[in-house]
Amino acid sequence: MTTNPRIFGIAGWKNSGKTGLAVRLVEEFTRRGYRISTIKHAHHDFDIDKVGADSYRHREAGAHEVVIVSGTRYAIMHELRGAPEPSFEEILSRIGPSDLVLIEGYKREPVPKIEARRAGASNREPLAPTDPHIRAIAADHEVTDTDLPVFDLDDTNAIADFIADVTGLPPKA
Repeated sequence: MTTNPRIFGIAGWKNSGKTGLAVRLVEEFTRRGYRISTIKHAHHDFDIDKVGADSYRHREAGAHEVVIVSGTRYAIMHELRGAPEPSFEEILSRIGPSDLVLIEGYKREPVPKIEARRAGASNREPLAPTDPHIRAIAADHEVTDTDLPVFDLDDTNAIADFIADVTGLPPKA
């Protein structure tokens, strides 16, 4: 485990299978004994707080940061209040020590990534031809227009092995 973790991204259009793949990879790497963190980039407003909860009320009252702590977890909500979205590097610096950080979204960040493709996605325009950081494609359909490795979108073990190889993730004893 390191404070400078290995980073690998999952990119793709809406409904391309990114979240399902990310969840399966977290499960697989955790099963293998690694400590995994994730960063998910949302392109829309989101809320993890319930309306009426104490933390929601603190935030609505104008708190810049609200920290919720219990015996099982803690969460920090940071309101931007008109400030620009923090950079990828700023967010990464807030992550605790881990073996691997899986990034979902952040299509344009210069990190190694796999492109998720699903035949039923709203946009099927390939990202790989214009992104030199895409190292492989995971799809639920045949892909023939690339020299990159192509995986079945559901072949989690093979994709995890590929990510471990690309990032240099050392095997667990």
